[in-house]
Amino acid sequence: VQLQASGGGLAQTGDSLRLSCVASGRPSSTYSVGWFRQAPGKEREFVAVSFRNAYTIYAESVKGRFTISKDNAKNTVYLQMNSLSPEDTAVYYCVGSSSVIRSNVASQAAYAHWGQGTLVTVSS
Repeated sequence: VQLQASGGGLAQTGDSLRLSCVASGRPSSTYSVGWFRQAPGKEREFVAVSFRNAYTIYAESVKGRFTISKDNAKNTVYLQMNSLSPEDTAVYYCVGSSSVIRSNVASQAAYAHWGQGTLVTVSS
């Protein structure tokens, strides 16, 4: 599985951005997909995941502002980010997993497939 993320850029506080991640090598409907992020000087952290059955889990810090969705026909997963704040500034990584479960969604080790990051910068 190869994952290619895009859509990052510069935004202002309160703006919206949508990240995209195109998957290849295997249909995205056959595994769970999600997003992690890493802010400058901080550890990488879980953002959101969409399971094969479309059930979703979000980090508390983004709940209500971010929405993860999948278009299996396009093998693409999206992260719609609304009400952005400078705290959302980070490199965002698309991830895929055949084995992630609800209890380990926040563990990087649960995801075998990682895309390259896309940088989101939010200015105040």
